[in-house]
Amino acid sequence: MRIPKELEKLMFFGIFLCLDAFLYIFTLLPLRVFLAMFRFITLPCYGLRSHRGLTESDRRLLQPAQVCDILKGVILVICYFMMHYVDYSMMYHLIRGQSVIKLYIIYNMLEVADRLFSSFGQDILDALYWTATEPKERKRAHIGVIPHFFMAVLYVFLHAILIMVQATTLNVAFNSHNKSLLTIMMSNNFVEIKGSVFKKFEKNNLFQMSNSDIKERFTNYVLLLIVCLRNMEQFSWNPDHLWVLFPDVCMVVASEIAVDIVKHAFITKFNDITADVYSEYRASLAFDLVSSRQKNAYTDYSDSVSRRMGFIPLPLAVLLMRVVTSSIKVQGVLAYVCVVLFYCGLISLKVLNSIVLLGKSCQYVKEAKMEEKLFNPVPSASAGKPAGKPQSMFKSTHGFSTDENGSTSVTNQPVHQKDSPPSLLVTSNSDQFLTTPDGEEKDISQDSSELKHRSSKKDLLEIDRFTICGNRID
Repeated sequence: MRIPKELEKLMFFGIFLCLDAFLYIFTLLPLRVFLAMFRFITLPCYGLRSHRGLTESDRRLLQPAQVCDILKGVILVICYFMMHYVDYSMMYHLIRGQSVIKLYIIYNMLEVADRLFSSFGQDILDALYWTATEPKERKRAHIGVIPHFFMAVLYVFLHAILIMVQATTLNVAFNSHNKSLLTIMMSNNFVEIKGSVFKKFEKNNLFQMSNSDIKERFTNYVLLLIVCLRNMEQFSWNPDHLWVLFPDVCMVVASEIAVDIVKHAFITKFNDITADVYSEYRASLAFDLVSSRQKNAYTDYSDSVSRRMGFIPLPLAVLLMRVVTSSIKVQGVLAYVCVVLFYCGLISLKVLNSIVLLGKSCQYVKEAKMEEKLFNPVPSASAGKPAGKPQSMFKSTHGFSTDENGSTSVTNQPVHQKDSPPSLLVTSNSDQFLTTPDGEEKDISQDSSELKHRSSKKDLLEIDRFTICGNRID
């Protein structure tokens, strides 16, 4: 009976993490792009002054994080204008003219395509960010920034169209007279139970499925918002029609929750997994959030959420902007004042959500006794050790594992080997055993008291196994 409660706690925390990353696109990203452009314009004015006393990072025209912000903003604007060439009304009537069975098959194909797009979409964006911020003195073994940029724009545009077709199909199901299509689409969720409960699941596979369920549930909420906006526009924003849509919305949400609870309940029962594992998953997500707020963290938390859950906010943000601007007409001074007030409200919601999430994350990290990992980051390879060997033993949760000076970011989390002997857990750093070559394992020694102390935390350290690029865990 604890499974539904612990699962919903994880889902609730994960949905607000996705909301934080999603609100970042509309609130803080425009401000960061403005500040980056201001630095880009004004910094050359200081070129006439002496560079004495300035560090190498201060002499750069733009910081790597600012370059990534500008790229995100440019991709967002380009894809938004490209979406104006996609006719939503024509797509709606084209889908509405299809048979029920054909629409059911199309909706299933769209779900599979969305997962495939999400799986390699973040890799495309990571390749662009790394190419644009790569130090000039390094040997370049890639096709260049411009081709990567066009690939990223094409990906975001195609993924936004894919989500638009999903929303249109759901809208057709809502507006069907006998609601048969909506019933069939909701019953499709129960197919997940058949394909999941009788398979063998380890803890890392269950964490992968939990992250996928969080991302899917949040995406469905945004799709329902888009459907409601389109329907309210067609009925001239009549509030009475909102109560007509309310039962269907509740049915979609209730079916998602019921399927997730039943699926996870049977998986944990058949694989002998306790409900405490969801607390470990929540602590692992909280660790990502806390570590990304560190001073020397490389990227914002939206990138960590993308890798963990397969959630990429850019295509969804492009589609929501396209639907909102086409559904809501802004005319007059008072309307623009309302838009400004709404934007300020979004910023306040983003800041409040971030503060609450950070506080809860610190609480979860302390409960899991993972504070020492925050203050003892993984050391970079020393001069006497080859740099390639430690990198082959673990992957970072972020696409950028090192900065231009070669220092390892605190957001890197190594992969804990499940079958490693207990003697490897007795090092001074909780992750040092992952970067120690095989020939030096004999030199690792500690007293018996610390051995007992470290061995008791073995279960908590196993959380690191779940940090292999989010939803792509082997």
